[in-house]
Amino acid sequence: MSELLRLEKVTVRFGGLVAVSEVDFHVAEGELVGLIGPNGAGKTTLFNLVTGVYTPTTGRICLGGREVDGLNSSEITGMGVARTFQNIRLFNSLSVLDNVIAAFNLHLESGFFGALWRGAAFRAQEAQIQEEAMALLEIFGLREAAHTPCRSLPYGDQRRLEIVRALATRPKLLLLDEPAAGMNPTEKIELMRLIRFTQERFKLAVLLVEHDMKVVMGICERIAVLEYGRKIAEGTPTEIQKDKRVIAAYLGEEVADA
Repeated sequence: MSELLRLEKVTVRFGGLVAVSEVDFHVAEGELVGLIGPNGAGKTTLFNLVTGVYTPTTGRICLGGREVDGLNSSEITGMGVARTFQNIRLFNSLSVLDNVIAAFNLHLESGFFGALWRGAAFRAQEAQIQEEAMALLEIFGLREAAHTPCRSLPYGDQRRLEIVRALATRPKLLLLDEPAAGMNPTEKIELMRLIRFTQERFKLAVLLVEHDMKVVMGICERIAVLEYGRKIAEGTPTEIQKDKRVIAAYLGEEVADA
């Protein structure tokens, strides 16, 4: 598989605090990779680096072989990186469909004046976007709720909608930030199926940050572990479960022996 994302000796400092320290990390096309570590280990900071919220103090971040340090979040999204958040960030006042259409607008070709005058080309593209949005909702079992205010959806469906909205930006790399947060065991099993389905159906690379070890160990092909901003281990789920540094830092004996 070709390499999609690479971090080389990436460090980010906030004053005297080193949040991420000399991290080397990569994700290949179509790969499902987990990123774990204790609270404060630097996982969300790393996500913010990849998505352009932060710029590395030192080191390089490359996407598809192109260095992206210094690009803003919208530019990186346009290059094929999408993200969900631990705390769901939907447009609560909009319908399910309009949440998805808002993400598709990243790829509008008509520009400001096309939208202002609403000419034939703009209307045609608008109709196409609505059709594609409805198709995505159909795939994820949300078509019947298309005109429902998204705030009225059950929690699990809101998580599903957040993934649909991310897919509407047409990503190559999907970053999922603790998607199992707040879910019950049944919902977590369904989430695992959903992530696998999304990866395979849309031929995406997925980078997953998650505290639930059953979710991480159950679906990830490779896992990297952060502690105090440094990468302390990387390998298959089996290798990570047996790594003494990981056990001491994060997992605990009970999980490691499972």
